[in-house]
Amino acid sequence: MPDLKADARMAASTQEGAVLSENDKAGASLQAALPRIDFIYLSEPDMIRAGVTDMPKCVDAMEEMFRLLHVGDYRMAGGNNNSHGAIIVFPEDSPFPDMPKPTTDRRFMAMPAYLGGSFRTAGMKWYGSNVENRNRNLPRSILTFILNDVDTGAPLAMMSANLLSAYRTGAVPGVGARYLARKDSRVVGIVGPGVMARTSLAAFMATCPLIDTVKVRGRGQANLDAFTAWVAQTYPQITTVKVVETDEEVVRDSDIATFCASVATGDPSKYPTVRREWVRPGTFLSMPAPCNIDEGMEAPEIRKVLDFTGLYEAYLEELPAPRHNHVPAVGVRYFDLVEEGKLPRDALEDLGAIVSGTTPARRNDDEIIILSVGGMAVEDVAWGTMVYRNAVAKGIGVKLNLWDEPALK
Repeated sequence: MPDLKADARMAASTQEGAVLSENDKAGASLQAALPRIDFIYLSEPDMIRAGVTDMPKCVDAMEEMFRLLHVGDYRMAGGNNNSHGAIIVFPEDSPFPDMPKPTTDRRFMAMPAYLGGSFRTAGMKWYGSNVENRNRNLPRSILTFILNDVDTGAPLAMMSANLLSAYRTGAVPGVGARYLARKDSRVVGIVGPGVMARTSLAAFMATCPLIDTVKVRGRGQANLDAFTAWVAQTYPQITTVKVVETDEEVVRDSDIATFCASVATGDPSKYPTVRREWVRPGTFLSMPAPCNIDEGMEAPEIRKVLDFTGLYEAYLEELPAPRHNHVPAVGVRYFDLVEEGKLPRDALEDLGAIVSGTTPARRNDDEIIILSVGGMAVEDVAWGTMVYRNAVAKGIGVKLNLWDEPALK
């Protein structure tokens, strides 16, 4: 019997390739007069006009990215080519009075990557982060992204990247839901009503359109009010939004549950924890933020999926044990359990393998599946490339000149 779904996916991929080819031709005009090099600057309003908030297309871009990860057509930082990035942190005691203090989320980070396939671009997200920004009416992290031509190394675009990063982060749980959630999922439970919750819910809505109920727990009434108002305005088909008081209420009786709250890193006992007794058969749990699991969730019948195995293997090389103290993703806890002899290594599955069909997606309506989302630079490159091509095709952005001719040759 012919695989009609596979044929449809192939046709869609071919059509997308044709579109990308035309966009590539448009983008090439910026580099047509070498050695002159021009690139474009995309402000946040430009990024919105170029489609950075188009979640269904972002989910599709992430799905294609996972296929490329699975076959190895990518590179990230580090000698292992799988590192999350390079980070600058600050010491507790410094002889230099003007050096920043190591307060919560006080860091700078660079996340470079190359992604092949229909993308074939390189890029780097760079950001500074400080939790005290909230007192200045600023986001905790302020992000920019630069996209480069892979042949010359020349810049193609400099982008405002807070929305880019937020949407690619939410889109990964959407890919997970496409393959791992029940098709009839209706109830979503959320811990933490912030930006990550909004983009995760947007991705769930793009992949599980029957969702009609949301439960949410948060620490502040203002954030809860803003989130519930956003849901009502954005998704009128969601008929019930219920504020709950505990993580248990979030998880219990949900078809999809996600922890999106930021907490201080260092003590896993303080990370939001999923307890087996809360989870009904058929639940898909998406964890893009700090998360821990109890002993019941370690059981072999709970499917444990990593967004990308290589990322967590890089942490094995780069960080001292127990690594969950340093990186609060639940997938890092899985590897700590493997090292402790409490979990077999082959119990861990890879989302790229599932997307590519090497490993089965959801096999029945009773499976409990938990996905660890760690965040990767290739995600920024994938979505940044798509937004850039849209911007060029639509004439969006400000053209800037690097040089007419380089002074040094």
